[in-house]
Amino acid sequence: MTAPEKIRCDACPVMCYIADGKTGACDRYANAGGKIIRSDPLTLLDRRMAKGDEIKPFLAADWDGQTATGDEVVVSAIGAGTTYPDYKPAPFIVSRDIDGFDCVTVVTEAIFSYCGVKVKIDTDRHLGAEAAPVRAEGEVIGHVMTSEYGSQMLSLGGVDHLTGGSKAEGRKTCDALLRLCNKDAVELSVDGGCTVIVQAGQPPIVDGVREDRMRVGCGSATIGMFASQWQGLVDEVVVVDDHITGVVSEHQAGKVIDWPATGIRILGHRSTPGRYFKVAGPGQGWGGTDIDDPLTILGPWRAEKGARPGLSLLMVSTTGEHAAYYVLNDALEPVAQPMPEVLQPSVDLIAQNCEPALCTVLFMGGAGGSLRSGVTQNPIRLTESVQAARTTVTIGGAPVYRWPGGGITVMVDVTEVPDGAFGYVPTPALVAPLEFTVLRADYEALGGHAAKIRELDDVLETGGEYGAAARIVGGAE
Repeated sequence: MTAPEKIRCDACPVMCYIADGKTGACDRYANAGGKIIRSDPLTLLDRRMAKGDEIKPFLAADWDGQTATGDEVVVSAIGAGTTYPDYKPAPFIVSRDIDGFDCVTVVTEAIFSYCGVKVKIDTDRHLGAEAAPVRAEGEVIGHVMTSEYGSQMLSLGGVDHLTGGSKAEGRKTCDALLRLCNKDAVELSVDGGCTVIVQAGQPPIVDGVREDRMRVGCGSATIGMFASQWQGLVDEVVVVDDHITGVVSEHQAGKVIDWPATGIRILGHRSTPGRYFKVAGPGQGWGGTDIDDPLTILGPWRAEKGARPGLSLLMVSTTGEHAAYYVLNDALEPVAQPMPEVLQPSVDLIAQNCEPALCTVLFMGGAGGSLRSGVTQNPIRLTESVQAARTTVTIGGAPVYRWPGGGITVMVDVTEVPDGAFGYVPTPALVAPLEFTVLRADYEALGGHAAKIRELDDVLETGGEYGAAARIVGGAE
């Protein structure tokens, strides 16, 4: 019998017609001789070559036929296939022994319309105003969130950007999310702010400048940490910071070690002694401010409060990237001088205490929809089991954080997921490998598809319904 020229794939709502030897729009399913197959094989991850509980992929290593136990192998959903249109059982429901317990792992490549990423960018440099739109290739795909300690935060994606705007917005959003989740570099621009290149696990590049250091703390925290290092070497220290600028002579840390007053005046909003807000606007300069000359945050020095000719002043940023030394002249004006050798180690110490600046990408998605039918005929029982911690959720074998409250809303660090684990369908939506692991008795009790449970050895030997052979990433020793 001659195979039809094109056959229809039902793995997602697009329902592509695929010619023999070709793949569908997602590049994940193909027509091989009149049969739909999964382009990539089911992937199992071998724990034994990883450190502790960390799961690491080891590429291009096929299973060599040796026995693999449940303790050593993580059955991932990478390459498993979908349950779409979700009335059918998950592609693989695998029985295996874990620490002497009979467990079941249900795997499916879940189609997420409700998904996005949260991006943490370690930098003091101002990326843009809170709630400012973030664009990829000109299309709005998210917004700037509230800043965190030493980091700028972005929220990207979500159903409104994927499906609620124009076709171009949906496509660009899906493409950016896919590349971020697969640990590729993506250039983003913030309206009224900067351009930043984001890549999970790599330093951010802000307006073409690679960020190397995450600040040691705010200006006040820096004073608290290093006040004793400066005592006896300099008369005054100001740590310039966009959020909280610190002044050692006024700060409680200085008071405790009897630091004398200097008559300094800071042009900003005084919060508590030695702590100032709004000394400058946010930007790319000193301490995440918009200033290149730190003297602009100083008012006239006050002789009646301790200012005198010859008084020395160190001004430094929260990363040690910027530092300058001044001495007051007879008019009580600070004059720049070379940095004394005795002070340079304290500036270097700030830099040494800064962590490397990195980008963190967390995939976040809601798995509370129809894909639950692939696990059980009564979907609410799966939700209840996950919420009660009887069922463990992983993404590509990596642990997730499950948000409290209703549904199954999870978040995962994409650097813990094997490379290339995320895919897409042009609805548009992301496809993520999703695994549910539960005791076999509990799986049967929640109404799971018990008749579809297969032993691990059978999965390794025969693969699954899409005709792809199973493999172990990492191999058996």
